[in-house]
Amino acid sequence: MTRRNWVKSILRLVTVSLIVLYSAFPFYYAIVSSFRSGTDIYKPAYFPTTFSFQNYVSIFKNQPFAQNIVNSLIVASAVVIVSMVLAVPAAYALGRVKFRGRRLILLTVLGTSMFPQIAVLSGMYQLIQSLGLYNSLGALIVSNLMLTVPFTAWMLTIFMRELPKEIEEAAIIDGAGPVKIILRVFLPLLWPAMASTGILAFIAAWNEFLFGLTFVVSNENRTVPVAIALITGTNQRELPWGNIMAASVTVTLPIIILVFIFQRRIVSGLTAGAIKG
Repeated sequence: MTRRNWVKSILRLVTVSLIVLYSAFPFYYAIVSSFRSGTDIYKPAYFPTTFSFQNYVSIFKNQPFAQNIVNSLIVASAVVIVSMVLAVPAAYALGRVKFRGRRLILLTVLGTSMFPQIAVLSGMYQLIQSLGLYNSLGALIVSNLMLTVPFTAWMLTIFMRELPKEIEEAAIIDGAGPVKIILRVFLPLLWPAMASTGILAFIAAWNEFLFGLTFVVSNENRTVPVAIALITGTNQRELPWGNIMAASVTVTLPIIILVFIFQRRIVSGLTAGAIKG
């Protein structure tokens, strides 16, 4: 290996190391802080010195945090399932069927995902009230769909456009209708795209805060971001940072595990849209 190649390799290694350090350090420090208690947590420490699980026990003992995790799992899973059920047929119509106004509809779908949550909060509140879903998990599912459906429909439309036309033409010659083409032809080909898009939609629903804070008032129905934000200690002047760090680590681990399990499908799904069939 030449000297120039050695320099490039070292620079690449240093750059990647800095990116990893910058990205992972906050989570690492949260893990270290979650095992500390009392006044020790206010002292900077970059390496664990004690391993006390008091903070982890406290978040499950003093509040319904386990129920909050279950609520987030229910909401995020339901949002992903409904989003996919709606987005796949929409992607087929927008990506494969030619009709007047298709481009306008696609831009409208994309435009709805650009609105900040606070801009639609009052209208969404009226909708939730009229449906009788206030202070229920149904309110969070309906409100989160406003964020995930446009995103999933847009992403799957891009992937749908890149699939070869010959596959669809062969299915039509065999007498397959639109529903059969979607279920038997395109759905198996869309799995990598659906995996990557579904993971991103799951993370968005898992981390959503504003709708969860507005549409749910009881502790038993809250999701984890709101539950963490509302953690308080015996002394109202000082937040229990140890409990907050322990709760943050607890709710972040499922996302990390999920990404590691589906990392190959995520990568293949994200790169498939850049390759024309």
